[in-house]
Amino acid sequence: MPSAKPSKKSVHKKTTGPLVKAIASGQGRDSHELVIISGMSGAGKASALKTFEDLGYYCVDNLPVGLIGNFAELVLDTMEIQRAALVIDIREGARLDKLPQVLGSLRRLVKTTVLFLEADEDALLRRYSETRRPHPLGRDVSVKASLTSERRRLQPVKALADLVVDTTKFNVHELRAMLTERFQGGDRAKNILISCVSFGYREGVPEDADLVFDVRFLPNPHFIPKFRPFTGRHPAVAKYIRSFPQTKEFIRRISELLIYLIPHYIREGKSYLTIAFGCTGGKHRSVMIAEEVKKRLGKAGYGVKVVHRDSPVES
Repeated sequence: MPSAKPSKKSVHKKTTGPLVKAIASGQGRDSHELVIISGMSGAGKASALKTFEDLGYYCVDNLPVGLIGNFAELVLDTMEIQRAALVIDIREGARLDKLPQVLGSLRRLVKTTVLFLEADEDALLRRYSETRRPHPLGRDVSVKASLTSERRRLQPVKALADLVVDTTKFNVHELRAMLTERFQGGDRAKNILISCVSFGYREGVPEDADLVFDVRFLPNPHFIPKFRPFTGRHPAVAKYIRSFPQTKEFIRRISELLIYLIPHYIREGKSYLTIAFGCTGGKHRSVMIAEEVKKRLGKAGYGVKVVHRDSPVES
């Protein structure tokens, strides 16, 4: 006599887990969102979670991987939680190895974004030195050795990330601004922080510059006595520099080039771009050009800040 087909209840019992149950029931995937935050210790996960909380996400820090399914089921069972954010990182220990498998099921259940924060070793070591906090992997080994081990163990998680953010050059406010722009809405194709930096070649090229442009081919206001006390931000100095046809042509061509390049940088995962303009002393020409390019990129819809590294404060 053929055996009876197992009931749906017994199927669920065999496959187990809230993820399977929720997938089978077809609960509303499109109406909910889950962000999983991971990454290197010291890269800004706590600041990121606070940002998500301020954006209205239901936030949980250090949720065990084994409870992600339960949490997802809880989210889908209530209309009070539409968006949630979780931090899952090296504190999970050996259980972190199960995250890739869990993510596979989770993505079929709810719209899921994996955000991975990283920074270079020097930045992480400096942050640990400033805060004097121990690394989660313990006090028995150096912070440097712990970071090396952590980076290796997190590689499978990073490989699954939808968004990788290098916070080496970010301060807390810039990280918050980037995440707010990315997850609050707006044009996601323009989510990159851009710095226009003016500098003087006498003091050296900025080490963190991604693109460097030499504007020493422009006439130098330094040799005009009435302009010497001021910077390139002074209206009269800016008008003088702008009066030359090569200045207008340079600003136009450079702005067009950058507007062409930036979307390609974004598609390659770049979240921060530093564009440096240099003249002899970093006081006149580079300052004026940095300000003008900032305006052009701002009109194109990008968030841009300007930094005058070697220019005195305008009185």
